[in-house]
Amino acid sequence: MNLKSLTIALAATLAVSLCEAQTSTEKIKEDFQASTLNQPGQDYPRVNSQGYVRFRIKAPKADSIRVTLGLGGRGGTKLTKDTGGYFTGTTEGPMDEGFHYYHLIVDGGVFNDPGTLNYYGSTRWESGIEIPAHDQDFYALKDVPHGNVQQILFPSKSTNTQRRAFVYTPGDYGKNKSKKYPVLYLQHGWGEDETAWSNQGHANLIMDNLIAEGKIKPFIIVMTYGMTNDIKPGGLRNFKIDAFETVLTDELVPYVDANFQTIADKAHRAMAGLSMGGMETHLITLAKPEEFAYFALLSGGVYTPAELKDKPNAKLIFISCGSKENPTRVNDAVAALKDAGYNAVSFVSANTAHEFLTWRRSLKELAPLLFKD
Repeated sequence: MNLKSLTIALAATLAVSLCEAQTSTEKIKEDFQASTLNQPGQDYPRVNSQGYVRFRIKAPKADSIRVTLGLGGRGGTKLTKDTGGYFTGTTEGPMDEGFHYYHLIVDGGVFNDPGTLNYYGSTRWESGIEIPAHDQDFYALKDVPHGNVQQILFPSKSTNTQRRAFVYTPGDYGKNKSKKYPVLYLQHGWGEDETAWSNQGHANLIMDNLIAEGKIKPFIIVMTYGMTNDIKPGGLRNFKIDAFETVLTDELVPYVDANFQTIADKAHRAMAGLSMGGMETHLITLAKPEEFAYFALLSGGVYTPAELKDKPNAKLIFISCGSKENPTRVNDAVAALKDAGYNAVSFVSANTAHEFLTWRRSLKELAPLLFKD
């Protein structure tokens, strides 16, 4: 997926979301509750059962505050100041279910909401909010055996640095020293980092729950930073895959195989990514088809039979997106791959756009299809 295609997809997603919110005429229910991602003891922002969000910020010396989440004005939700120095406001329409980044524009300056936890996205630490999803049970924190997410630092001669990755190991990992596990290399999106899939995506909880339900065979997930240079906002056009491809396939994969209980072969190795991470997955799996047996693009473009021709067949090609993105392109691409003899699967997340609920659901659908042999 090139930069132009990604930009068009994002613009289309935003346009659909804006139109839906603008046409909403439903009466707002006054059943607001504090967001589950609020700082301890903070009552705002609040979310109601319809998905509206209400904000309240104390800033007595400020003249204006706009929240980038929602609609109104030049984009976002404009807050109104009262005599006590509090700014309040409610989104004009309901937000999609799931996780959203946002920040405050206070008198023209960019600030995070002091009421919420912060998450790395948009190349900065952003405020985050969760709109409860009707199907949130699959990524809920439950009383089941939990795996471990640990930070590793691995040497990278190609970049002359020590690089970081996070590794999810299943709950039974290490109990049997002779047991080996397959590995999924899972990449984040543009503006995010290696913390995204655990913090925003709840990948570890999704895995814990699927394993507890007996729906998947336990496997390891490795999540690392997908950049090799200091990319600033708007600088994705300068990103080249070659350097990161070297980091991933020549440095990280060997390090993981040497330091974890892995089945160190192509047949037990997968690569997937969301958005920009899907673009990386697409390019690396085409360049190094001998490294991975399973490919997955989550809102990250498609494969075509022509580009896969004369390459070793993947055991699975999984392509997904939200229903507010471009499901027709995804479904048509998978149909073409099936016609050409590939084991391809499509998934479309209902009523979501280019956002983390799309990718949480995608991981839930992808995981049971991996490493079935």
